[in-house]
Amino acid sequence: MWLIVGLGNPGERYARTRHNIGFRSVETLAERHGLVFRNQRAKSEIAEGIIRGQRVALVKPQTYMNLSGQAVTALRQWYKIDPARELLVIYDDLDLPFAKLRLRERGSAGTHNGMRSIVGQLGTTEFPRLRIGIGQPSGQMDVADYVLSRFTPEEEEVLPEVLARVADAVEVVLSEGLMAAMNRYNPL
Repeated sequence: MWLIVGLGNPGERYARTRHNIGFRSVETLAERHGLVFRNQRAKSEIAEGIIRGQRVALVKPQTYMNLSGQAVTALRQWYKIDPARELLVIYDDLDLPFAKLRLRERGSAGTHNGMRSIVGQLGTTEFPRLRIGIGQPSGQMDVADYVLSRFTPEEEEVLPEVLARVADAVEVVLSEGLMAAMNRYNPL
């Protein structure tokens, strides 16, 4: 069983913001594979099914970003998964240019509060993650305001292609392994 967690904030107010690109990623995967977010468990919306021959639980924590670790830890215990081999967290990254993807086997949480919560609750940095570039705020814009802002119309136009690449990358992780996906989707 793979736990594929897209990070975001619940509610219509946040639905189209940069910080919710993780939610939009797992929604794209669910739509592509005919899965529906009908289960509620551990303060999360969950869509279960099969993708590329692997049992998956696509997860949208409803705890708000800064408490994502509570949901992930509870679901890790519920599904009895090994985070190093069966967890993939998808989230936004300010340090990557818009639309760039970066897969890693492990790593620090950096400045991302959702990842800080997950690392703190799991007690390990040893789990795969897929970061999606949202770029940097321009001028003097506050980082919190920026991540909670909507994409520009030009970015929104490109977003379906970005989300399709994220779904493609997750499918490669599931069918061929993380290294194959890293080789194919990480920028040079």
